[in-house]
Amino acid sequence: MIVFSTASYNALADELCTAGGGQRGEVERKQFPDGERYRRLVTRCDGADVVLVGGTISDADSLEVYDLACSMVKYGADRLSMVIPFYGYSTMERASKQGEVVTAKTRARLLSAIPPAARGNRVLLLDLHAAGITHYFEDGISPVHVSATPIVEAEARRLGGDDFVLGCTDAGRAKWVESLALGMGVTAAYVYKRRVDGRRTEVTGVSAHVRDKPVVIYDDMIRTGGSLLSAARAYQAAGATTIAAITTHGLFPGDALDRLRLSGLFSEIVSTDSHPRARSLQSEFLGVRSVAPLLAKELEALS
Repeated sequence: MIVFSTASYNALADELCTAGGGQRGEVERKQFPDGERYRRLVTRCDGADVVLVGGTISDADSLEVYDLACSMVKYGADRLSMVIPFYGYSTMERASKQGEVVTAKTRARLLSAIPPAARGNRVLLLDLHAAGITHYFEDGISPVHVSATPIVEAEARRLGGDDFVLGCTDAGRAKWVESLALGMGVTAAYVYKRRVDGRRTEVTGVSAHVRDKPVVIYDDMIRTGGSLLSAARAYQAAGATTIAAITTHGLFPGDALDRLRLSGLFSEIVSTDSHPRARSLQSEFLGVRSVAPLLAKELEALS
């Protein structure tokens, strides 16, 4: 197995090699004065089982995945596995208004258009915001939806202790959190919301008894943290002793993490390193756990 990566995912690719025993592939990169990019696969990949690690964290990163993957097939990769820990277009997974672009679908079609390697192409996706996105990938590629549940469970028990409530930010994630809580033998909770106007909602209650118990909130993705703050305030008002949070995808744009820390509501927040932003912000307040062992195990099972 030869493991290449986009520039943003070098660190995760290094860890994946350590966890899975692969050879690290080298890519030469430079940029011309007009902004055009030059890339060359320094490590030969002909006849090899090739893994490409790269999240779609921006349009430029998405195109780098596409460009590198096409070249790996051109230069003889026997099998191509694209590892995309963060699929960055999953918010637009469907159209709710006339004329909206379903970006999750158009990006899946782009990746599906990569020429097939001799033994085929596949894409590993981690904790998609909407599981149905896998159906947007077309015949030339096999999608594999990987769950970060082992990391979430381990961190929830560490943060919550022996008796805690596993919470979520709203009813939209309630079914998933309830299933996870049932497997862990703990109580699940979510907050009730009502829409105030076209843009705002407000919390009206909590679905379960949390008084005198720690609450660990899980959300698959934290961006600005607005929903997380509203939920945490509701759990605090309902009598929770402590509140912590876990997310698979920690984006934290701008000062989002500072806002969460300065709120004083959270003892700790834990994220995986599916998005490189989380790794760059790691601190005592933000714990970051690598998904490399999880992905290495999945790749081994698929080989």
